[in-house]
Amino acid sequence: MRLLDRKLAARAWPALALVLMGLAAACGSSGETTSSGLLSGGHGGGGGVLTGVGVGGSGGASSVSSSSSSGEGGSGGSEVKLGPPYPIVLSHGFFGFEDFAGAGFATYFYEIKDHLASQGEVLVFTPAVDPFNTSDFRGAQLVEHIEQILAITGHEKVNVIGHSQGGLDARVAANLRPDLVASVVTVATPHGGSRIADIALDLVSDPAAQDVVSELLELIGAPLYDEFGEQTNVWKPLELFSQPGITAFNKAHPDEPGVFYASIAGRTDLHLGGDICDADVSLPFIAEWQGKLDTVDPLLSLFETILDGGFGDPYPNDGLVRVVDSKRGEFWGCLPVDHLDEVGQLFGDAAGIGNGWKHKVFYADVVAELRKRGF
Repeated sequence: MRLLDRKLAARAWPALALVLMGLAAACGSSGETTSSGLLSGGHGGGGGVLTGVGVGGSGGASSVSSSSSSGEGGSGGSEVKLGPPYPIVLSHGFFGFEDFAGAGFATYFYEIKDHLASQGEVLVFTPAVDPFNTSDFRGAQLVEHIEQILAITGHEKVNVIGHSQGGLDARVAANLRPDLVASVVTVATPHGGSRIADIALDLVSDPAAQDVVSELLELIGAPLYDEFGEQTNVWKPLELFSQPGITAFNKAHPDEPGVFYASIAGRTDLHLGGDICDADVSLPFIAEWQGKLDTVDPLLSLFETILDGGFGDPYPNDGLVRVVDSKRGEFWGCLPVDHLDEVGQLFGDAAGIGNGWKHKVFYADVVAELRKRGF
């Protein structure tokens, strides 16, 4: 990294501190091996390749539907593809990566894949995309993974469950290939942006200072994972989460008519949520947590205070995303969790003191609900 001008560094450090706190609150690895022997992953820069095929069956698909294939490299005839239940794709958020320092254990969706496998859901994939980039870029990478998954499993479509930015990536993938995506369920996704991004961008409005922060992050992150590429830049997702960025994104990426969309929000810091948490449809696995409270993780305490709106806490949030900004499609309601709890971080840490919510049970319930709906 080049020598830094002291004044430039002074402007960069406050934003770097803010971003690093956010990274600590969002970090985890995304790629891991399914119980069926399929490797999900690939490096963020190039989209990756799925290897280690060993399905040994249809993965429990109960029905077969016929769809027309393009016939590339073949006769162009009709190809029979498997219908629902479709494979599950877990789409990671900001700063998700393949393997934390090569440890192989610190998965972003912490132990969720193994738990789903124990419930009979063996076709669950956690592909890795660029940790720091726009959702247009990451969503295109996600499409590549989905195409590979479907080629391996023989299914017609997938269900995508996205956490945080992973939900925006899923929306892009559904726009690009609506024929391959049956449903998109988002958990604490900033569909309305995040004020945290606006503050970070305001702190460092000088592009040169932004370069300093990006280089410092590369210096810190490079020894931990190898997904960094020339196109990776932490400011790209922050610009996306800002109000101007998310407004442009939502205009460019409307919901697809043939894809089912649902969303779930988190509320923490002992906030009950109020009317903003009223669900479009009452689901027992979410409704049972009404009235339950969560204490915010110390890593998210500052962000929660910024987002809650001050006196009276008018804006319930999960420490990074407000409830009002998490809504998209059919709103399933709020859960008493923070942004870390939602994916079992850090390293399987339980929800707040006295909060019995379990992240692995939650994802199993989400998948079960999709199955009930024919996905």
